[in-house]
Amino acid sequence: MTLTRRKFLKKSGIIAGGSIVLPVIIPSCAFGANDRITIGMIGTGDHGTSWNLAAYLKLDDCRVIAACDVDSSRANNAKAIIDAKYGNKDCSVYYDFRELLERKDIDAVQISTPDHWHVPAAALALKMKKDVCCEKPTLTIAQGRFLSDLAAGSDQVFQTSLEDRSVFQYHRMAELVRNGRIGKLQKMRVGLPGAYSHLYYFNPDPAEQPVPKGFNYDMWLGSAPYVPYTPGRCHYNFRWINDYSGGSLSDWGAHMIDNAQWMNGTEKTGPVEVSGIGSAPETGIYNAFDKFRLTYNYENGVVLDVHSDFVEIFCEGSDGWLLVKDWRGNLEASSPEILNSVIGDNEIHLYTDESEHANFLKCIRSRKPAYHPVEDLHRTSTIAHMGNIAMKLQKKLKWDPVKEEFIDDAEANTMRSREEREPWTLTNILA
Repeated sequence: MTLTRRKFLKKSGIIAGGSIVLPVIIPSCAFGANDRITIGMIGTGDHGTSWNLAAYLKLDDCRVIAACDVDSSRANNAKAIIDAKYGNKDCSVYYDFRELLERKDIDAVQISTPDHWHVPAAALALKMKKDVCCEKPTLTIAQGRFLSDLAAGSDQVFQTSLEDRSVFQYHRMAELVRNGRIGKLQKMRVGLPGAYSHLYYFNPDPAEQPVPKGFNYDMWLGSAPYVPYTPGRCHYNFRWINDYSGGSLSDWGAHMIDNAQWMNGTEKTGPVEVSGIGSAPETGIYNAFDKFRLTYNYENGVVLDVHSDFVEIFCEGSDGWLLVKDWRGNLEASSPEILNSVIGDNEIHLYTDESEHANFLKCIRSRKPAYHPVEDLHRTSTIAHMGNIAMKLQKKLKWDPVKEEFIDDAEANTMRSREEREPWTLTNILA
């Protein structure tokens, strides 16, 4: 298959001598106070519309001008929402995100695709000089490192599409821990929803069926192995299939494990050891671990336990503890003094904002780093990938967070990346 954008990208200087190189950095346009930032939506499924699109449509300093999805019904639905908001029919529709990225009048993109498309779509957007807000997690450790390095060498803004750093409970908890209100941090516990039968938002039918009209299933699969179409494989339920994601550990873990990383001050690094056990369904198409017990050890002595029983985050220090039960539950503490403590002017104040979307737009204008940069996305995703690899191999693994490799374990190291199906390899997408 010939990728339609090859000639365009050659002219843009992205390909040189057959190798992928960074484009020449051109300063982004300066936005005036009345200039609206133009947004293109890549991926317009449930979360892409009900959360991400809905957020941008509430913000006055941007305008969504394009919607793209491999499922035409979803792309057209997003267009209808956008046009209704603005009272016109101006929103353009695309079914191939590469065509959307060729538009020079689009300043930034919101990527809300399935997980296995996050890095390819974000990488190409960066190379096309678009600012990027991208959903979590990455698919592999190697892809995450590639994307983070690419963003670091780019002049573009990258925001992880994750709201936790603007959620009061998690921000407050992190500031209390980072400022020593519970003494020396010793233990953390993260709870995630495990068995996912109650989480089906869409048809879980596993039976092989004809591909629906208007759905580019081959592109939806992308670099993942080819398998016949079934409704239960796509859209929301892709999260429970290892070809496209990493189960609850990577999906919900991107939230709660990231919060633990923030509280531990290890956003740019990670643990040095992982061990644990897990189980996955023995029949059916869903094969990601849905029950697990994992323990991560950090170089600073902090221990992180991760379980699949229910959602929570708990931190224990030498002088007390903090807990948030459920998603955005009440912040609890071992004493009222900890809970009511005031963070002084000269203490640590963690970067936050009203939302990830609002912060993204502010950073597009200021050209300053967003509150959740790609390196943090990569490091949290890596922790989830480490846990899945340890459970698959059924053994304790030692990890070097500087070299980003498992120590003395060739088998585990091969699992940092995956084979990719042609023609949807990352190299082809960027070529």
